[in-house]
Amino acid sequence: MPEHDSVDAEMHSVRQLLQLINASWMSQALHVAARLGLADLLAAGPRSTLELAASTQTSPRALYQLLRGLCTLGICHELDGERFQISSTGRLLGSHARFSVRGWAIYWGGAAWKNWEHLLYSVRSGASARALVTGAEGFAHLDHDPEAAAIFNQAMVDLTRIVAHDVVRSYDFGRRRVIDVGGGYGELLAAILAANPAASGVLLDRPHAISQARGLFGQRGLEGRCAFVAGDFFESVPPGGDLYVLKSIIHDWDDERAATILKTCRRNMPPAARVLLIERVMPHRMAATSADQLLAQTDLNMLVALGSYERTAEQYSELLSEAGFRNVRFSLTGSTFSLIEAEVAQNGVR
Repeated sequence: MPEHDSVDAEMHSVRQLLQLINASWMSQALHVAARLGLADLLAAGPRSTLELAASTQTSPRALYQLLRGLCTLGICHELDGERFQISSTGRLLGSHARFSVRGWAIYWGGAAWKNWEHLLYSVRSGASARALVTGAEGFAHLDHDPEAAAIFNQAMVDLTRIVAHDVVRSYDFGRRRVIDVGGGYGELLAAILAANPAASGVLLDRPHAISQARGLFGQRGLEGRCAFVAGDFFESVPPGGDLYVLKSIIHDWDDERAATILKTCRRNMPPAARVLLIERVMPHRMAATSADQLLAQTDLNMLVALGSYERTAEQYSELLSEAGFRNVRFSLTGSTFSLIEAEVAQNGVR
């Protein structure tokens, strides 16, 4: 290869790498756009920078810079006279969009951002950076910080709403009594009940989530088909269910505590009941693809947030077997999540 071709190829790689290094600006721009509620302000039609600045109490010049940056991300379009129009993608940052991700943008660029700052700490120690930042293990910090709890739970609602759309089309919930273990505000369980009129449910989570969940079910006319239990899934779960659903729960915890959660479920499950985990499943090898980049993101996020990790199919099978389950089956949804179903082993928990 001629020398100039070799240099051109290397410079191309340099530019690609710089794009990756500098990509954090996008998360912060979207975070600020979400915090300012720009998508809601632009929902009725184009507005000028001066109008938006007055509504958001921001500097007109600085807001103009942000809006132009958002144009490069496809969030809005610039019109004549420093006026801006929201795009179809940008509308998803609105609080009333069907598949809004405003809550996630606020969380990811705020609370989660603080954790990622300490990724090196987590890589060196294998421990949670969030515990380092908040001084509390797991999710205990949310019990004493209502604002942080509201931001986190709304972020989970945003992501769960997207996953639920695929889950209810991929699994037959039929007439079952569904126990949603650690279900937050109940977005998944509400979607299951709405799509399966003969099903009923029980939502288990910490008090700060249950108080909000009642309102969500009431708004959707589902409160008569769901019971609400404030509790701790390390200690107990509601008995008598046909199906115990745990979405994005097991990946939060190390093997010992994950096994404790599953064994707690197992002890309270009738012989014919099943457990259904909704989790991302890691491949044996990672490649430079957008799908694997998403898996790497959530895997490292588990590290900095909780000192945990995403698991392979073999690791999930082993964990379930150890907790007293058998006949583990994996199936895909239309998203990056898999359904992992298992039956109660009749010989009990090992």
